[in-house]
Amino acid sequence: MALKGRRATYDERLHAVRLLEQGESADEVARILNVSRRSLFGWQRDYRERGEEGLRTKKTRGPDSKLTAEQMSSLYALLVGCDPRQLSFGLALWTRKMVQELIWRRFAVRLSIASVGRVLAKLGMSPQKPLYKAYQQKPELVAQWKAEDYPKIVKEAEECNAIIFFADEAALSTHYHRGTTWAPTGRTPVVTHTGARRSAFMLSAVERQGTLRFQIFEESIKATHFIAFCKRLMSDSDGRPVFLILDNSRVHHAKIPKKFAADSNGMLRLFYLPAYSPELNPDEWVWKNVKHDRVGRAAVDGIQQMKKLILSALHSLQKTPALVQGFFHDPSLAYITHAHR
Repeated sequence: MALKGRRATYDERLHAVRLLEQGESADEVARILNVSRRSLFGWQRDYRERGEEGLRTKKTRGPDSKLTAEQMSSLYALLVGCDPRQLSFGLALWTRKMVQELIWRRFAVRLSIASVGRVLAKLGMSPQKPLYKAYQQKPELVAQWKAEDYPKIVKEAEECNAIIFFADEAALSTHYHRGTTWAPTGRTPVVTHTGARRSAFMLSAVERQGTLRFQIFEESIKATHFIAFCKRLMSDSDGRPVFLILDNSRVHHAKIPKKFAADSNGMLRLFYLPAYSPELNPDEWVWKNVKHDRVGRAAVDGIQQMKKLILSALHSLQKTPALVQGFFHDPSLAYITHAHR
């Protein structure tokens, strides 16, 4: 059967691109839709450059915009420079319908939703999943942490041959699910799982050479659990001091662990990231890998099976330090590499 290319419909192109964006194999998508890999990647490029409207053929893209060059420039400045809520919209994410309303408010020009999509494509915009950042975060403290605080910690660690760990805690419920599955169109697949809601509680710590340490608890993490984890970190560090970088949870700031660190004769020191700044902690990637990419794709039948899956995922990470090192390559964590040069 001849491969589709230009004969593929808009819906087929959109479906193919969405599968690719979700991480499906290009070979598998090409086989199912009977298209070439070249066509797939061409559609994906058009989608990323011009959004969904970029997948339409020239015959179906419609007329040019009614907006002038000056209006287009003004619209771009509004979309890039403003949160929709600043312009009295009820939502925080720009949609084509909201942009349609904005164009009418500002320029008294009526455009269809399809035309709005073409306008956005001409402005070089595409639909993207945003990063969410807490409004309580103080950018000046984040900048200070990157430029001053962390380099100082590195210098002190080098002077006393200490190991720098970043730590974080997480909870995972038996009711947590992630991922997609193939199924006939129009028939929602059903996956059976336990209806009981139980949770596992975990602590982990990573350092930039790829070392991973972890511990699982059967109840919510308390200060005593945190101290037990710190003791294990210290015992596994071959007599070297441990510098532990943490977020600002109440457990980490409790008096008991602070006293334990103060009484350790310098073998344990606690440091704290700026508030509301999880992107500065590479250990966040451990839980993304375990929760989202592994355990979340399984349908567990109880808490014991979930614990086995968590342990398997963590042991797998522990045996692949190169993957753990890769967590430190997130652009938000460039300050770590820079400080160690």
